[in-house]
Amino acid sequence: MTETIGHSGAWGIAAIMIVLISWVMYRWLAPRTWREWGSAGVVQAFIIALYAEMYGFPLTVYLLVRFFDLDGSDLSANLWSSLLGVGEVGMLISMLLGYTLAVTGIGIFLQGWRELHRAHQQGRLATDGLYGLVRHPQYTGLFLILFGEGIVHWPTLFSVSLFPIIVLAYSLLARHEERQVIERFGDGYRTYQQEVPRFVPRMGRLAKLVGKSRSGLG
Repeated sequence: MTETIGHSGAWGIAAIMIVLISWVMYRWLAPRTWREWGSAGVVQAFIIALYAEMYGFPLTVYLLVRFFDLDGSDLSANLWSSLLGVGEVGMLISMLLGYTLAVTGIGIFLQGWRELHRAHQQGRLATDGLYGLVRHPQYTGLFLILFGEGIVHWPTLFSVSLFPIIVLAYSLLARHEERQVIERFGDGYRTYQQEVPRFVPRMGRLAKLVGKSRSGLG
């Protein structure tokens, strides 16, 4: 049955991807407290589950075949291709959309890190640039990366289940971080909290930023 759903069994590639992505994640997230390590640990589990199924054994599709009595010969290792019956075309579309979201998330994550680092060096709040759109652009970028790879590109039972847990974990971490920032900056940060959302930008602010960018190019 496992061969009818086309698993690759490329465990070497799976191991390389897990180690590489995990190293990058820990390098940039740089967890320090137990809260940060806990949140990073859930992301680590997400990464292992995602790439183990992508390059190793497609457990999600295997379980669909076994428990829902589906014809394994019509299924591929990619869940979207299997459920929608669109074959390689569906896999290509999900891959392109997933990579687009992931690359966008990487850009947001790195730019947010730069802006925060610059603000820390200057001893001020980070409130402009991406921080003028959301209070935690690095976490927004992380969510986009994981959503693009683990939900759009290659969804699995584990990645779909872990994604809302990751969002919850980083929401709690963000609240804890904000309490620490309030202790330092007081009412200045409280005003910023009221004006700028936590993870998802308001459309009005986003449209205004896009308009400024276009006028600057003109």
